[in-house]
Amino acid sequence: MVRWRWLILAGVLAAILIALLVLLDAVARIYNTLALLSPWLARGVLVILVALAVGAIAASGYYLWLFLRPRRRRPLLPPPRTTTEAASVNLAAVERQVEQLQNQVARQAILEQAQALQAAMYQGDLTIAVFGVGSAGKTSLINALIGEPVGEVSAPIGTTQQDQIYTWQLPQVPRQLRLIDTPGLAEAGVAGTQREQAARDTATRADLIVFVVDDDLRQSEYGVLRALLDLGKRTVLVLNKADHYPASDLEALLQRLRSRLVPPLAEEDVLAIAANPQPLPQEGGGWLQMRPNLTPLWLRLADILRAEGDALMADNILLQSQQLGETARRLLDEQRAAQAEAIIERYQWIGAGAIAMTPLPGLDFLATAAVNAQMVVDLSRVYGCEVSLEDGKALALSLAKTLAGLGLVKGTVDLLALGLQTNLATALAGRALKGASGAYLTRIAGKSFVEYFRHHQTWGDGGMGEVVEQQFQLNRRDALLKSFVQEAVVKLSPLVAQVSRAQGIGQGEP
Repeated sequence: MVRWRWLILAGVLAAILIALLVLLDAVARIYNTLALLSPWLARGVLVILVALAVGAIAASGYYLWLFLRPRRRRPLLPPPRTTTEAASVNLAAVERQVEQLQNQVARQAILEQAQALQAAMYQGDLTIAVFGVGSAGKTSLINALIGEPVGEVSAPIGTTQQDQIYTWQLPQVPRQLRLIDTPGLAEAGVAGTQREQAARDTATRADLIVFVVDDDLRQSEYGVLRALLDLGKRTVLVLNKADHYPASDLEALLQRLRSRLVPPLAEEDVLAIAANPQPLPQEGGGWLQMRPNLTPLWLRLADILRAEGDALMADNILLQSQQLGETARRLLDEQRAAQAEAIIERYQWIGAGAIAMTPLPGLDFLATAAVNAQMVVDLSRVYGCEVSLEDGKALALSLAKTLAGLGLVKGTVDLLALGLQTNLATALAGRALKGASGAYLTRIAGKSFVEYFRHHQTWGDGGMGEVVEQQFQLNRRDALLKSFVQEAVVKLSPLVAQVSRAQGIGQGEP
């Protein structure tokens, strides 16, 4: 136990001892006085006093034990030792997040994806996405790898309009492989753009990417390739149609490609093949069709998949689980933002109506109105932070002082005065101004508390003042301010007019 706790304990025990001595003296005096009147009454009062004293001592001892007992710390879970463990941890976190989603369709979709990733971790196939522009020869490469014509070659660009999946097996690679022929990049039109996005999504989900080019990298190809590499996707760059180049030109082209991509690619991950060689003329006439030259790619894929196959799948599942977690967080944030907006909207007009009907002097309503404390409590529940009503009152009071200290109360009145006077008669504008100002400041407070709860009950390095000032500036934009003034006129003018008529009738009565 640390020294300061011993000092506090000694002080508390001394205070308790003194209190007991004073109490005993007081009880003795009371008993002696009552005994002169009635011994039975004196004994009854003594029993009651002793029971109260024992209860007080027991309660004091309990709270003292709570104070002095060792703090229980949550056991820290050991960090994941492998990528597979990290992916499992991520997927478990995704399932916990999804439990809070109210959108049943999105909830079910994310759960199914998480379960599919969990299953793929142990019994799934390795996926290889063959990726590139439509003219690079992706389908020819797949035909050559599989050894049979499964896809149409020499077809117009755009023939592959959706993923085509083919089963494949490599010697000494225990997992079954799936080759995915993706739509081409940089195709014209809206449909071409949509197919390209689908191809990018497929590449992002694949364990290994074979990026096919037939010349030096175009800018569009380079941008897509860099984005995939930045995600950490394992990639092999294949220069197809090597038979189109003389040997010296082919080597120079390979060196240019490697100079752009090594690192992050290894030098052996940039290689040349001929998936569908051009026929060669023969002496005496006729043409000789050469066999595809895929040996460099065969060897490289075999080396990668034998050495890194399970790790590639684990890395890919980890990446997908992280992306799934981001999707769940985004949906949860959107849901919470909508719920928080509804809460703020409700309380700002509740408070505004109360102020418009019974104006408080000095517009010091944020420090006294219970609606703001209840708003804080409701917002805390939306973000999974249980705050009591007493704590809500303290937070609302603290924020009200910050608003006043920054001059935002007066600033709000000045900001809204012109708009309300333009839209309301002068007789109504003054009372409506107080109500609208209350609603506006409640809105600023609510938006500030949203940031507080979003960041796990912390105001950040700049403190409460910076968050409040930022929300004030965000909500004073012309479009937002005009919309608020219009809503205030609609909601408050009937109420203010009714109160004013009632007061006028009351004043006119004899």
